[in-house]
Amino acid sequence: MAQVANLQRQIAPLYALLSVSAASLAYTHRDLAPASLTVVIPAILIAACMIRSVRWLFAAGEPAPTKPDARAKLRRTTFLAALIAVAFLAWALALDQYGGPDQHGHVSMFIAMTVVACIFCLGYLPTAAFLVCVIVMGAFLVYSFARGSEVGIVVAVNISLVALVILKVLRDSFAAFLRLELSQRDLAHKQSEAEVLIETNVALARTDTLTGLPNRRFFLDELDRRLGAGEDGFAVALLDLDGFKPVNDTYGHAQGDSLLKIISERLREFASDCMVARFGGDEFGILFAGNADRAAKTGQRICEAIKRPVPLTGANVVVGCSIGIAGYPQAGRSAQDLLDRADFALYHAKAQRRGGCVVFTSRLDEMIRSERAVESAFQAADIDREISVVFQPVFSTRTRGVVAVEALARWTSPSIGVVSPERLIATAERAGMARRTTLKLFEKALAGASRLPAAVHLNFNLSAVDLADETTIAMILDELTLSPVASTRLVFEITENSLISDMETARQSLQRLRSVGAKVALDDFGTGFSSLSSLHNLPLDILKVDRSFAAQLADATGRRLVGAIRGLAETLSLRCVLEGIETEQQLVDATAAGFDYAQGYLLARPGSIEDVLETLSQLPKAA
Repeated sequence: MAQVANLQRQIAPLYALLSVSAASLAYTHRDLAPASLTVVIPAILIAACMIRSVRWLFAAGEPAPTKPDARAKLRRTTFLAALIAVAFLAWALALDQYGGPDQHGHVSMFIAMTVVACIFCLGYLPTAAFLVCVIVMGAFLVYSFARGSEVGIVVAVNISLVALVILKVLRDSFAAFLRLELSQRDLAHKQSEAEVLIETNVALARTDTLTGLPNRRFFLDELDRRLGAGEDGFAVALLDLDGFKPVNDTYGHAQGDSLLKIISERLREFASDCMVARFGGDEFGILFAGNADRAAKTGQRICEAIKRPVPLTGANVVVGCSIGIAGYPQAGRSAQDLLDRADFALYHAKAQRRGGCVVFTSRLDEMIRSERAVESAFQAADIDREISVVFQPVFSTRTRGVVAVEALARWTSPSIGVVSPERLIATAERAGMARRTTLKLFEKALAGASRLPAAVHLNFNLSAVDLADETTIAMILDELTLSPVASTRLVFEITENSLISDMETARQSLQRLRSVGAKVALDDFGTGFSSLSSLHNLPLDILKVDRSFAAQLADATGRRLVGAIRGLAETLSLRCVLEGIETEQQLVDATAAGFDYAQGYLLARPGSIEDVLETLSQLPKAA
């Protein structure tokens, strides 16, 4: 194809040269040779040259030929070159029969210049150049020797030698041309391979290898593109699977990967409505077309699709998902703002509407501002001075004596006032200060308990973050070793929700605490997701029944339910405490239901250690 491209630039000048040379030769013989040789035949030859020249000129504007077409064109050009050479030679030799020495010299010059011009112009088609040279010079030599003119023979031989030298130069030049073409072709091939490799690497860098979905980088690039284009009416969402970690831990990472692949295929079903990317682990990002309300409807359909049973090897598992959505431009105008607010909506969904969608609204915006104010105050807080503990007694229903006190966190900030225990712990965890906060609260709880009688136990609450942190557990045990409070007086309270993230780690942490003589209580029983499995799998000593059951003691059905819980605890050899006792009747009903221990505002409100000591001085001794 490169030969054809180069020939297209040289064939037209060759035919033009042949035409001019033929016309000049005919002109010098106009009065000496017949009109058939000076007019008719030259006209035919020149017309043929013009036709071929026009064909080549028009071919230059056409698409590049295929390899088979190019080869056919080169073969055709070689044949026509030989044919035209024979025609011009025959005509020139016919004219050589007329005229004197000048005309004979002109014929020789015409043949010589024609051969040289053909060789040069057909340099990119050496086969044709060689064929023209052999035909023309061979015939001219034979003709010259046949005429017997010494000068004619010398001229023919001289022209032939020049033609041979030019052919040699042509061959070397064409060989260099071939090497250059092959080098350029190889370079182009390597460049093409490099471009394919780059495209492949870019695709891999923007694709999640496990699921084949776009990854976080692609998602962020696409989000930036939409923001840069000023597109209206789209929403950013973050999706987090609910219950994936237990499946991964129970059935293994291979099954967990299979689950993620199946979930990803279900997400692909919504490709017409949104673009889904996997961020990592069990977290996905979604770009919805349309406003946040439309995105929420699609998001709810996604939640329904994901919670369908998933067939794994040996089991069918069910997982859910929670989605947080932030609409553009209402929730934010930058990628970071949209992602932050989608993340906050996701956090709210997992806390309040697990398994559903939450759209970021002005109300959530107010919550963010409030959370940021709390976080800012916590970062600047004097932890030692601002946080404290209060104690709420646990009573024996038989003796009305205090058997334990539960340490409850309190934070009074100089800038924002009183902060609830739940917000304190959540803020400490987000700020990465959970360990420091827990240890400071534990230190203050031990200090208060050291002033209580040895028979009174100390209940201390641990969060999911505490249970998952081996260092926190180790430092609690170290603090307990240094305290005058006996480890056998400690009761560590946990909730069912704090166990969901990593049941095995929680079990190991609780075993370490029990190994020094401390006891473990399951708090708020009946409000979590896996109460019965928690009772069966965890090293427990005490069951604290949620306050909502105390309110059910007023009717017969509620009393039967509470009694069944009490019977279950007794079957498992667990001491049972009923929380939320607020009326005398509830206390009577709790006692009648067989509860030996109770806690609530009726019996005592949370107070300082001095308040507890005052209560102890007024009540019977613990049984």
